[in-house]
Amino acid sequence: MIAPGGGISLDGTRWVSCRPRFFLPVRVLSRLFRRLFLDSLLVAHQAGRLAFFGDHTALAQPRSFAAFLAPLRKTEWVVYAKRPFAGPHTVLAYLSRYTHRVAISNRRLISADATAVTFAWKDYRIDGPGRCKTMTLATHEFEALPDARAAQGLPPHPPLPFVSQLLTKPRRD
Repeated sequence: MIAPGGGISLDGTRWVSCRPRFFLPVRVLSRLFRRLFLDSLLVAHQAGRLAFFGDHTALAQPRSFAAFLAPLRKTEWVVYAKRPFAGPHTVLAYLSRYTHRVAISNRRLISADATAVTFAWKDYRIDGPGRCKTMTLATHEFEALPDARAAQGLPPHPPLPFVSQLLTKPRRD
């Protein structure tokens, strides 16, 4: 059991308080987050809540998905566990982009037909005029996006903003 401010001792007989202003060692937090995240991802896969397209369609098979997750369980993850410099309101503003999403508005849709949909999106990693971009997806891929599902009145899949990080190249230290 993990709770802010301490936890139950290993033998289960007493409460162990942590030091003031301290929760968990970063390595412990990193490994705990990794396990919980990957376990949740596996549960979502088993429940059929994940969709795969293009080169990743093989991941729909349980064995392929398990093989994809296996090296991630051995990789050391970096968990940032410090107070944000700009305060909690900036963290909430960042997370709200993923938790309080709205359907894609008509002004973001550029074109659509039976085979493809083109829409505008912002790359928040870039400042200036290069931030606004367009993307064209096959119609079936576009319909699988949470925003598009919401526009159709369907329940969106749970947002998994960090899944894209699993598909990118790991950092080199």
